[in-house]
Amino acid sequence: MFDIGFFELLVVGVVALLVLGPERLPMAARTCGLWLGRVRRSLGSIQSEIREELRLEELKRTTALQQEQLTRELDEMRQPFVQSTENDKRESETAASADVAASGGRDIRAGDNSQGKDKA
Repeated sequence: MFDIGFFELLVVGVVALLVLGPERLPMAARTCGLWLGRVRRSLGSIQSEIREELRLEELKRTTALQQEQLTRELDEMRQPFVQSTENDKRESETAASADVAASGGRDIRAGDNSQGKDKA
């Protein structure tokens, strides 16, 4: 992140020793270390939360794409069955119409027994 070499650290240490003195320098160094640790932990926590949110967003996007693909495939698989069902309905309606026409206009399925009544 920062390009700080040994020489820069040495200069900061000497200036701190001159400004704070030998009595307060260890306490200041400990306090500075504690603050840096807290900042690093906070930044690490924020980074991990951002990574997790990005991962969740990617999973949502992937799931939506897979769901769309599966829906398309399911519709393609259903298509022959829907067409077959429609053809069967048409054929049964055509057969029923042919039966009605062959019986002279009487619907055999409805139980029209007028022919039996005339003979008796």
